[in-house]
Amino acid sequence: MTNEKCDITIIGAGLTGLALAYFLKDSDYDIQILEARSRIGGRIHTLMREGFTPMEMGATWLGKKHTALTGLLDELQLEIFEQRMGDTAVYEPISTSPPQIVQLPPNDQPSYRIKGGSGALIQRLADEIKDSCPIHMEQPVTAIEEVGEEMLVRTNTREIRCSKVVSTLPPYLLLKTIQFSPELPPKIEEIMTQTHTWMGDSIKVGLHYREPFWRSGNLSGTIFSNVGPIPEMYDHADFEDKQFALKGFLNGVYHTVSKAERLEMILRQLRKYYGNQVNDFLEYEEAVWCNEPFTFVPYESHILPHQNNGHPVLRKPFCNGKLFIGGSETAEQFPGYMDGAVRSARYVLGEVKSLGMS
Repeated sequence: MTNEKCDITIIGAGLTGLALAYFLKDSDYDIQILEARSRIGGRIHTLMREGFTPMEMGATWLGKKHTALTGLLDELQLEIFEQRMGDTAVYEPISTSPPQIVQLPPNDQPSYRIKGGSGALIQRLADEIKDSCPIHMEQPVTAIEEVGEEMLVRTNTREIRCSKVVSTLPPYLLLKTIQFSPELPPKIEEIMTQTHTWMGDSIKVGLHYREPFWRSGNLSGTIFSNVGPIPEMYDHADFEDKQFALKGFLNGVYHTVSKAERLEMILRQLRKYYGNQVNDFLEYEEAVWCNEPFTFVPYESHILPHQNNGHPVLRKPFCNGKLFIGGSETAEQFPGYMDGAVRSARYVLGEVKSLGMS
């Protein structure tokens, strides 16, 4: 067990944690990040393979309205490009009728992706802070304790004493996996128990192909289905439009079946639209987020999408201004999105600066 000291301990090397460290990198604060996984990024998870388009298994899209995120991307000189939708979409309203080809109306608020994948933002932030903020990997936090004027953060191999702690974990995960001393107030525990964990219900799937056959004829890679098992799917070519894939969502109930079974269900659905050419995929990728213990723990009761995301009690500092709960779910605007994660980092930055160090 190593014993260390710093000014600020950030829990989680996802977008909020890395952005906060980036915003603080020119300060005089001594900062450390503890990350439970063996990778950075949290719910931004871009799979990179040589010769393939970057495959987003986590956060993917943004809009021009997401000004906190687009401002950060501009600052870091990262480009965005418009999501290819095509002029038509495959639409399946009911199981008793064949799929339809529908015209897509003009979209005055298109979605965008980050050139090089969402992971390019994560890597750029990590590069920016590498000289000012160490990131300790495979360090799931087990306990947070208020000890006089300090906070004590424990993992299985580290004890860190610090002036302030910032958690960027999903609030429900934080409550269920970390022991607090003293305990959090009952009101905050009640809200955290009923807070939706963004991405936790999602299964993301992707298929790499040599050619974008779905663009031929009167088709596109855009699919909307009430029949499933894929409710939505999109063209996932890279920025240069030289590497091709289809990427979408699988109904979350299928987390109980095997990867091979999920793949066969996906191919069966896609064959209805595109024929047997869908079988000639190069690689199949998936992420079943409810199986990610550092993102999701099962709820105690039914939770609605985005329930209590952005609740003001989640932004209240605790332990006499020494503990902050950050992360996308806590943001006042666009909670649950990448923009919300950046806004949360900005908010915590302001709180830390206004309260100062003890």
